[in-house]
Amino acid sequence: MRDEALVARLTEIEEAYAETLETMADPEVSADQARYAEVAKRYSDLKQVVDVFTEYRVAIKDSEEAAELASVEEDVEMAADFRTMAEARSAAADALESKLRLMLVPKDPNDDKDVIVEIRAAVGGDEAGIWAGDLYRMYQRYAENNGWATDPINTSVSESGGFKEVTFSVKGSGAFSRFKFEAGPHRVQRVPKTESQGRVHTSIATVAVLPEVDEVEVEINEHDLEVDVFRSSGPGGQSVNTTDSAVRITHKPSGLVVICQDEKSQLQNKAKALRVLRARLYQIEMDKQMSELAADRKAQVGSGERSEKIRTYNYRENRVTDHRIGMTIKRLPEILEGALDPFVDALTLDDEARRLSEG
Repeated sequence: MRDEALVARLTEIEEAYAETLETMADPEVSADQARYAEVAKRYSDLKQVVDVFTEYRVAIKDSEEAAELASVEEDVEMAADFRTMAEARSAAADALESKLRLMLVPKDPNDDKDVIVEIRAAVGGDEAGIWAGDLYRMYQRYAENNGWATDPINTSVSESGGFKEVTFSVKGSGAFSRFKFEAGPHRVQRVPKTESQGRVHTSIATVAVLPEVDEVEVEINEHDLEVDVFRSSGPGGQSVNTTDSAVRITHKPSGLVVICQDEKSQLQNKAKALRVLRARLYQIEMDKQMSELAADRKAQVGSGERSEKIRTYNYRENRVTDHRIGMTIKRLPEILEGALDPFVDALTLDDEARRLSEG
């Protein structure tokens, strides 16, 4: 017995899909680019569900017809063939039903957004800064593997050659849906190059992943901002340029502070700093609205203590372990070259299963 409530819900979606087709054909709608794009996006989303629903109904019909033929067929072999067909089509219907249930689970509204990633050295001194740099390069390669563009927003280089902190953006379709699972403390266990006794050290770098939003989604009042400018400085205190191009923005109501100094232009640095500020304010607001579901930035990055971690990278054992799903892969060099898909795929499936059970 198929789920009548599910079929009723899918029938409603099918009707809504038909309505979007009519709306798209309306001359007034097609003349309004913004409105048309909105309807077209809804049409595309609904079509995916309707197409699977059509397959689902065909599979059910095939199964029922084959079962009926098997029940009246007098030839034993033919009857057996019909029963086999009925079972196969019934199994296909079951698989499609599971797929439909998952498709009906509310999607993360941020999944299609670009992202801003912040990496900070935490526990471990110079080694933590070097590790932050390693993570930065890993994410750059992961983005490159997926055809996404990365753009540095702010970097604070440590004397050891690593980073005290680095902020960068990733632009590309579905970037947030993949990067969001990287938020949290990343622990590395390895022998630092400066360690003469060969002892393994444990260091932590924290990662925050924020969906990038536009001005319409988060409006910032200029009166709420305190903007300071100063000269950018690079490694060793050398001046990157001789003008006051670096920008520090303080959002007075929230106390958030954003610094950007990677661009030579003060206007470019301010624009980038505002992008980060907007993303942080959006995340705070999302956390307020969905506090029971969404982890806020503080929860994402944790305190940076050695006992906290979402993933451990152990050099001596050539393994990477994701502690959230208990998954270990013994191909550390490949992971550091951006081969993160096995972890991200598993985390995505785990997240979908959780949301499905909650729904």
